Amino acid sequence: MNTQKLTRQIGMAMLLGIMVGYIFHSFAPDTQTAKEIAGYFSLVTDIFLRMIKMIIAPLVFATLVTGIASMGDAGAVGRIGLKAMLWFVCASIVSLLLGLALVNLFEPGVHMQLVLPDAAASSGLKTADLNLKGFITHVFPRSIAEAMAGNEILQILVFSLFFGAALGFVKGQGYTTLDKCLDELVRIMFRITDYVMRLAPIGVFAAMAAVITVQGLGVLLSYGILIGEFYLGLALLWGILLAVGYLFLGKSVGGLLQLIREPIMLAFSTASSESAYPKTIESLEKFGVSKRISSFVLPLGYSFNLDGSMMYQAFAVLFIAQAYGIEMSFAQQLILLLVLMVTSKGMAGVARASLVVVAATLPMFNLPEAGLLLIMGIDQFFDMGRTATNVLGNSLATAVVAKLEGEQEPQALPQPAEVRS
Repeated sequence: MNTQKLTRQIGMAMLLGIMVGYIFHSFAPDTQTAKEIAGYFSLVTDIFLRMIKMIIAPLVFATLVTGIASMGDAGAVGRIGLKAMLWFVCASIVSLLLGLALVNLFEPGVHMQLVLPDAAASSGLKTADLNLKGFITHVFPRSIAEAMAGNEILQILVFSLFFGAALGFVKGQGYTTLDKCLDELVRIMFRITDYVMRLAPIGVFAAMAAVITVQGLGVLLSYGILIGEFYLGLALLWGILLAVGYLFLGKSVGGLLQLIREPIMLAFSTASSESAYPKTIESLEKFGVSKRISSFVLPLGYSFNLDGSMMYQAFAVLFIAQAYGIEMSFAQQLILLLVLMVTSKGMAGVARASLVVVAATLPMFNLPEAGLLLIMGIDQFFDMGRTATNVLGNSLATAVVAKLEGEQEPQALPQPAEVRS
């Protein structure tokens, strides 16, 4: 399918969704009716995202196992993993520091001057299990079937590491039947992905129409400054990430950005990293990244390298503190940075996961959880930007690791008019 054509269709679907949503919002007699109308649009979006999620687990498992089995030795896995984690940690620190710096500079919540709510006020989100102990325990699956059923990418990654290492050992003994079957499974999953992606414009249209039907265009105007400041931060973060990527990839970083345009657009419009995963890994292979690198580093990044999400979390927590007139010292903000570094790891690449992290962080600093309601209404628009940034960050990380490993071939880049999927 023509990638440029699909990108244009997604963009047009977003605009059409906003227009249709505005019409329904204007003629809906009350909020309840608007929500009922939006529910029909959301049904279409849910179906599309379900179709995306149905291919994630088998695709991640198959690509990871074949990639690890092709590495041949555990030393290669450790070396590549170490390089990837070094990038992830550095990118996380930069993202969090940038978010803290911008919210201190702009002070978007200062003028709201809200009264502190009752202590019992709560957003209703489940946050009890979101801590270091719970995260470490959650990494290891009780059952691979359960992990796949829940699309727990980090748990699938752990199982795939063991399975891939064992397959590599068996392959070394001369048994290759399963290895060939998994290669065929990867090809089949990419074909299924192509079928599902043809429905992306419909899913994008429905997602935007649902949000605007309920919130109206006024939500964009009321919080325009806050949204604008956040997107300015994302633009700065993109500049930093691309500049560092240029140091490693040179001028070919422009070609990479061109190839991942479609998954970035898809992630932006659906606010779901999962929806962009299949096309991202396919685009990286077109860029020349070897299959064994992309199939290992990219899933790892989905758990440990969420640059846009972490910048948003720092931005959101301090915004809520400012809105209620709560001072946070420099030392407290540093502690906040460390807390977010831990709690954000392993966060699922699906819509609204960042809200759960923010909700879990607020009580740690005696901030009202009800403050989350200030941003929940417009979180869709924050989520779109941060999710697209996550895709960019993970794509750059994978390409850089491949370059350092000598497994990225620039000549694999297609010409602009020939980009296909």
